[in-house]
Amino acid sequence: MAFAPSPIPSRTQYVLEAIKHDILTGGLRPGQALVETELAARFGVSKTPVREALKTLAGSGLVVMSQYKGVTVRMVDADMARAVYDVRLLLEPEAVRRAVASRAPLEAAHEALRRAAGAEDPAERSLANRDFHRALYLPCGNPLLGRMLDEVRDQAALVSTVAWAASPSWEREAAEHEEILRLADAGDVDGSGRAVHDHIASFVERAFPQSPLISE
Repeated sequence: MAFAPSPIPSRTQYVLEAIKHDILTGGLRPGQALVETELAARFGVSKTPVREALKTLAGSGLVVMSQYKGVTVRMVDADMARAVYDVRLLLEPEAVRRAVASRAPLEAAHEALRRAAGAEDPAERSLANRDFHRALYLPCGNPLLGRMLDEVRDQAALVSTVAWAASPSWEREAAEHEEILRLADAGDVDGSGRAVHDHIASFVERAFPQSPLISE
């Protein structure tokens, strides 16, 4: 994926999106150091936009800033993964129920599913899968609920990137996505909510088995 600086909103935003893309597609690995001077040279900018981008990424939970180790890509372990997915389990099924109940348009979800099916590499498929989930929960009718899910979206994608690298499970998840969308298309409010819950819970249980997550 090529990146080109855009005058709007800023060089900082350009650097931010480029680093985020590399983290969420596995180009930058958990624990990898992010050196300001190296990143500035790579993107052809001063250290200031790099520093601001890294601060924003730290705020979203994708990188860790340490007085002694500098800035590194966040490590993913079972506790981190399950905390992020616990938030999704609490919020996302309800958001999808509300979206389905309101008969929100589902064209964006269908398009994301088509892009995931036709993806030529894991990075493209991962981005399409993220768009699929967002297309289902965003029209829930509560902007705050949508923003709360957006806030954990990047961390969930980081968890997925690490899990898929260890044990790819694309085909199973694609089938679950198709079932979720089938239920949503049919207007099955409770069924689609349960399917989303089961989809999220089963993924983290397979990737990071531990004590049970919440159940419905």
